[in-house]
Amino acid sequence: MTTEKKITYGGQAVIEGVMFGGKNHYVTAIRRKDQSIDFFHTPRKQNPTIAKLKKIPFIRGVMAIIEASANGSKHLQFSSERYDVDPKDDHNIADQKESRLSMVLGVAAVGVLSFIFGKFIFTLIPVFLAALFLPIISSDIGQILLESFIKLILLLGYIYMISLTPLIKRVFQYHGAEHKVINAYENNVPLTIEHVRQQSRLHYRCGSSFILFTVIVGVFIYMLVPTEPLYLRILNRLALIPVVLGVSFEVLQLTNKLRHKPLFKYLGYPGLWLQLLTTKEPTDDQIEVAIASFHKLLHLEEKNKNTEQIV
Repeated sequence: MTTEKKITYGGQAVIEGVMFGGKNHYVTAIRRKDQSIDFFHTPRKQNPTIAKLKKIPFIRGVMAIIEASANGSKHLQFSSERYDVDPKDDHNIADQKESRLSMVLGVAAVGVLSFIFGKFIFTLIPVFLAALFLPIISSDIGQILLESFIKLILLLGYIYMISLTPLIKRVFQYHGAEHKVINAYENNVPLTIEHVRQQSRLHYRCGSSFILFTVIVGVFIYMLVPTEPLYLRILNRLALIPVVLGVSFEVLQLTNKLRHKPLFKYLGYPGLWLQLLTTKEPTDDQIEVAIASFHKLLHLEEKNKNTEQIV
């Protein structure tokens, strides 16, 4: 007797809501100013070239990041435009759309560029700071470890500081709600507020874990290239960004596959620890929004599946 393999769904928190992605659709649900729940969905269009690249190990990670950044930006725009607007005033949003820089393709481009820019900043600043200690720590291994330590401190400090703002704190709560819904689905738990609330707000496949793995994986990859002179070190770090991202993605996938195995499950613990910062316990209202988003996605995916069978 064979059991049907459970479909893997992903998601991310947006302002006052949650986005989930499936095989054919992306769906976002947000809590509006009048406390109603509003939805936004887009088809998951697969570029043939990107689809092929996403099947190649180490390259697929970079492609997945670019795709997620582009699609996530569209849904983030939807949430940022509407979360604090009463639905009866939506016509004002429509009137302003043409004047916004973040139009459909524009938002996608901004999302990808923002990710790349952020990665450059968090890659290069530690290089310059570590180089200041060359008179004290001159060995290649010492410099790489120091550089990675500084990168980790900057990452943790940045996340902690933004988590103190009310808006980001609520986004982190929705992030926790997203994880709880995914965990409930994967554990075959009914998608009700009561049952979802009992699930963990941490998940092995989270993007937060991926970010931390880029720091850890970078330590080992940087060992393969020289740290001096400084200009060569900078060029190496920039050139190796896709490599670090690609390998980190594979490590993330591996820890998720091994999470139920004794001993191997601990490989994903560093990422889970970071999620203690990037997720917060959600309220029942926030869990309700996450459940609504996921139900909407399942409905659209099932509808698409039935259409394909008819055709």
